[in-house]
Amino acid sequence: MKMVFLGPPGAGKGTLAALASGRMGLPHISTGDLFRAAIKDGSELGKKVKGILDEGSLVPDALTIALVEERLSQNDAQRGWILDGFPRTTGQAEALAGISDPEWVINFDVEDSVILKRLTGRRICSGCGKIYHIESMPPSVEGVCDACGAGLYTRPDDSQESIRTRLSAYRSQTAPLVEWYGGKGKLLTIDGTGAPERVYERFMEAIKA
Repeated sequence: MKMVFLGPPGAGKGTLAALASGRMGLPHISTGDLFRAAIKDGSELGKKVKGILDEGSLVPDALTIALVEERLSQNDAQRGWILDGFPRTTGQAEALAGISDPEWVINFDVEDSVILKRLTGRRICSGCGKIYHIESMPPSVEGVCDACGAGLYTRPDDSQESIRTRLSAYRSQTAPLVEWYGGKGKLLTIDGTGAPERVYERFMEAIKA
């Protein structure tokens, strides 16, 4: 099964993609992971990506699409895949259709107020990177990681102002993409609120239906 996971920042796409990947035996492919892997491998594409990111620029569509195409050609992706973070625009969606057309596009719908609560309460370990939440998943000792004892911090882009800016950009970018896939009969919109397990259950119910 070939699937694209859509959703705003804080919708839990990565968590849900990881759950689905483990249970369905499909590779979870995110553009961020592709960029990091290409840089680590030192490939020609990786060198180009590193240069662009080092300059603080956005990776252009052509290069992102080339990395996605290369990844989807690998053996573990022949049975299917879950794409997270790609496509972001109708232009990228058209390119993906030419490489390997998804069967389903899952749009995880979460209200902005819920996302604000999720992201402003997020805390990250400065040592091992473990993620906490001050309400739903707090550490045993405030400000200290349970796993390694390092201090926790708040990401600069988890401020209310930054989150509202990111959400606005996402909505304007992705609205045409949601409409585009909806017109092709591939879109399934899932309520993304609640615990990951409950959202995963809704996702599986929608796929089976």
